Amino acid sequence: MRTVTLGTTGITTPQNAFGALPIQRRSVEDAIPILRKARDGGMTFFDTARGYSDSEKKLGLAFEGVRDSIYLATKTMAKTPEQFKEQLETSLGLLRTDHVDIYQFHCADQVYRPGDGTGMYECMLEAKEAGKVRHIGITAHKIGVAFEAVESGLYETLQFPFSYLAGPREIELVRLCRERQVGFICMKGLAGGLITNSTAAMAFMTQFDNVLPIWGIQHEHELDEWLSFMDETPSYSGDIKAFVEREQEELSGDFCRGCGYCEPCPVRITIHQCARMSLMLRRAPSASWLNDHWQAEMAKVEGCLHCGRCASRCPYELDTPGLLQKNLEDYRRVLAGEVSV
Repeated sequence: MRTVTLGTTGITTPQNAFGALPIQRRSVEDAIPILRKARDGGMTFFDTARGYSDSEKKLGLAFEGVRDSIYLATKTMAKTPEQFKEQLETSLGLLRTDHVDIYQFHCADQVYRPGDGTGMYECMLEAKEAGKVRHIGITAHKIGVAFEAVESGLYETLQFPFSYLAGPREIELVRLCRERQVGFICMKGLAGGLITNSTAAMAFMTQFDNVLPIWGIQHEHELDEWLSFMDETPSYSGDIKAFVEREQEELSGDFCRGCGYCEPCPVRITIHQCARMSLMLRRAPSASWLNDHWQAEMAKVEGCLHCGRCASRCPYELDTPGLLQKNLEDYRRVLAGEVSV
């Protein structure tokens, strides 16, 4: 397994890291062994957030006493200095540590700067000076915000969605991070569930020596799959490269990545699933997609107000109402047996 150094931070870690959002869905008793097995298997970088319910608590319990053997990154969605300070202290307490290695502005819709009137970047500097934060990071879903953050020179790491379904603009962003020595932490390496071949996903990442993917892990069998790459890392060549190229061709154009930032919907459409139901039926087939619950959820699309809120929030500038309608029509054809999946 190759290692990645995150920009100027000095953090060097295997290019196979742990995304701790899904672990919030497991009990404490189930989560702790998974986290410890990840560390024992060679993972040293763990990413969580104050917004991931009890994820920080589980990491704190799992790694108490071995804190110095791992890197911890967490995030804040605070909008005021008061919230920032409160959330940082909460995170430190739950993680059972006196510092986080990377503290990130979570899902930023603006790039905080010194003197911008918010006081937010000043909070980061104060926390860093106090030793509570080692490095300053930012996460974004809007590519314009991501480019601005990298070009500002104010952030040591950027976390952004990246997978083998990425387009030229995302590739350009990765290259800019290398040029500016900004560490690139990759979220959504499986494109929100659209990518089901972990070997291909891992192989694709090995092309980029500055990209650290954090794989969302909920179950032990998922962890076992990622740990298997520690000793036998797949290379991006031959059949794997050909497979990825076919996938890229199939999924070129407009499709929903499932990030959910278009929500909430005023008529309660579950947009992040309904707008990509056709893809889920074919790429992650399950009888549950056709159960009463999802039939009722898809029926809500009929009530779309075409208010434009979802489209205005979409980081990928998609015609979300149009995607919803197309997915509803396809879904009904599948239900009627007119189309097989």
